[in-house]
Amino acid sequence: MRPTDIEIANYRSIRRLFMPIHPLSVFVGENGVGKSNLYKSMSLLRDAAAGRITHTIADEGGLNSVSWSGRRKRGDDPRLRLAARFDDIKYSIELGYPGPAEAAFAGEPMIRSERIEMIRGKRKVLMVERTNALVSIRNESGVWESHKEALLPSETVLAGFFDGKNSPEIDQIRNAMLGWRFYHDFRTDQASPIRKPCLAVTTPSLSADGSDLAATLATLYSIRQDAAELQAAIEDAFPGAELRAWVQNGQCEFDLQLADMPRPFKAHELSDGTLKYICLLAVFMGYRLPPFIVLNEPEASLHPSLLAPLARLIAKASRRADIWIVTHSDHLMEALRSESSVPLRRVVKVKGATAIEGLSIGGEFRDGDDDDDDDE
Repeated sequence: MRPTDIEIANYRSIRRLFMPIHPLSVFVGENGVGKSNLYKSMSLLRDAAAGRITHTIADEGGLNSVSWSGRRKRGDDPRLRLAARFDDIKYSIELGYPGPAEAAFAGEPMIRSERIEMIRGKRKVLMVERTNALVSIRNESGVWESHKEALLPSETVLAGFFDGKNSPEIDQIRNAMLGWRFYHDFRTDQASPIRKPCLAVTTPSLSADGSDLAATLATLYSIRQDAAELQAAIEDAFPGAELRAWVQNGQCEFDLQLADMPRPFKAHELSDGTLKYICLLAVFMGYRLPPFIVLNEPEASLHPSLLAPLARLIAKASRRADIWIVTHSDHLMEALRSESSVPLRRVVKVKGATAIEGLSIGGEFRDGDDDDDDDE
């Protein structure tokens, strides 16, 4: 399943956003407007599927650090809310603080509610409802089954229930969101695992930290035995260059032969920018792409000459997966618009809240309309 829209409320600089998901979405904006919060809030949904959302929030400083940072009116509900819809099925989660008599550490992020709804036109059918410690699931016969104290405040329904017969919707959403992949940055220092050989394990898509880069490339060369498109993308970015990847003694390695150099360079010898671009090649040209790919500032450390090839790479990959790009580079944005006619989505601040120009409260983009009165 691929996501069709998301909702974010009370997360850092995001007061409320309801956004559609397109095959390619690119968000550009200046520093400090909250672009990275779009990326991070999406990754929290994946953490909910993995059962790590409360740990992630605690690691970021707790709810005080991740909750809405702007002014609040008296009586405002401060709960962090996230939701994702997949055509006719929707998952939502709310997090808040524990009460004095609840089984949780003081100040610990607590899952207050989770819901899974089936959407039939304008009609919504509730399939799963979790309120604090009580989980109710509508079984295959349409009868509600209650599970009290089945989960701790730190555990999600998605990670805690594995009953595909009585609650297939839980499995569907969990599996869909676990397939999402987020790429924030790739370490390119000399100690980075990207610069070293890795275990020879068939790898269909690059891991978030890129540590299995050599295996991802070698999978194309040795398992698919067809790296023609990858080689064409290398040629597009580095004219006359040739990339090779192989398996030897149970490990995967790769090197790059540049047109003006007498010998190929292995990973530990490549420049930071060249190595990062090869990581991006692996992201968008893997054996099997994740259904939803989110990248934060992929242009960082790249030479400007690589932005046009990167835009072509992204545009082509968007035919195989939904892609979100968060960037502060107008040059990358323009290159992407040239390659794919993707509309400009500019991230701004409106009264202290992160907003998207042209995005209405109802989640529709008013392309060509500069009236931002409804954006918030």
